[in-house]
Amino acid sequence: MKYTTAILISFFLFFAITPAQGQIGRLLKKEAEKKTGKTIGKILGNKKKPAEEEKKTDENQPAGKQEAKPESTPKNELSWAKYDFVPGDEVIFEDNLEDEENGEFPSRWDLVRGNVEIAQLNGENVIMLRDGEPSIIPYLKNPEADYLPEIFTIGMDLYYPGSGIFKIYLYDRKNQKSGSPTGYTAVEISGNEMEFGQARSRYPSANLPKSRWIHIAIAYTKGKLKAYMDDTRLINLPRIDFDPRGITLYTYHASNDNLFYVKNVRIAKGGVKYYDRFIQDGKIIASGIRFETGKADVLPESMGIINEIYNLMTQHPEVRISVEGHTDDAGDDAMNQALSEKRAEAVRSKLVSMGIDASRLASKGWGESKPVTDNSTPEGRANNRRVEFVKL
Repeated sequence: MKYTTAILISFFLFFAITPAQGQIGRLLKKEAEKKTGKTIGKILGNKKKPAEEEKKTDENQPAGKQEAKPESTPKNELSWAKYDFVPGDEVIFEDNLEDEENGEFPSRWDLVRGNVEIAQLNGENVIMLRDGEPSIIPYLKNPEADYLPEIFTIGMDLYYPGSGIFKIYLYDRKNQKSGSPTGYTAVEISGNEMEFGQARSRYPSANLPKSRWIHIAIAYTKGKLKAYMDDTRLINLPRIDFDPRGITLYTYHASNDNLFYVKNVRIAKGGVKYYDRFIQDGKIIASGIRFETGKADVLPESMGIINEIYNLMTQHPEVRISVEGHTDDAGDDAMNQALSEKRAEAVRSKLVSMGIDASRLASKGWGESKPVTDNSTPEGRANNRRVEFVKL
């Protein structure tokens, strides 16, 4: 057996070093492996290692000699607070078009130019801006005075007809001067785009109809301006170059075939931070949480406030809150009581769905029994329609 093996090895070595006969050498090598049960490599003392041993050797090599391995592409995780609008807590001007007569000029406004009238759209009162580049301002006793504080918010619902431009000037174009050296004084809405001066942004959705209702909101804080469309902040300016003094609503390209509508206009004064107010007063009063008329459905523009309450409770796990609903005195007492209870529970449920433990939240309705001001004016009624977050 040893003699046969020696002969086979000799044949293999001879043919292995002869390039022209390498194939015969390989065939003899396989034949020898079958007969001996051993590889020629082992017989010759070949240093080649099995695959597993080679892998270990590679791992033990110095870092500089390791074979480069492809790295997986890192995932980008975006965190963006796209809607942080919190309405001011003291209403300065409110117009929900109560008791307005169809076809008349809106009683709480004054005309700068054009043609503007009250109309009914799907049974609901709206301000209809018709033609002549219609432009209106709030009707106030001293319109030339600066009635916008250093912290304020503006909110309204706008029906955009599919073309044209709608502007919210931050001064009264009939009775005031802007004082802006650049002339950039208005938040401009054109379709799904919004701009102020050089700042311009588009609402991040491509599947919206050209004509639709849009909720517009503006927040001004000591020179800083933010503007929102529906549930997204589109304008975020660190400072503007003039002091806002009032507002003017203006439309360009409005016509009887391209009508703009406005409703639910509110201007409110801002306040201190929620947590500071909560510690100081033991409660947070929010007149900016909005619901469907006569219902308990929370509207999307309320989420800025609800997010603030969520953050407060997340950052301070010891806090427990009673969510309490209030109404104005319009309508039946029993109906207002039931509505306030449903609305308070709707807000509580929203916080629970966001992750707040239900045991930390209660809800209660007070109807019209606890007004904070007189119900004789639209602003008074607006301040009485509120949700309070009371410390437990």
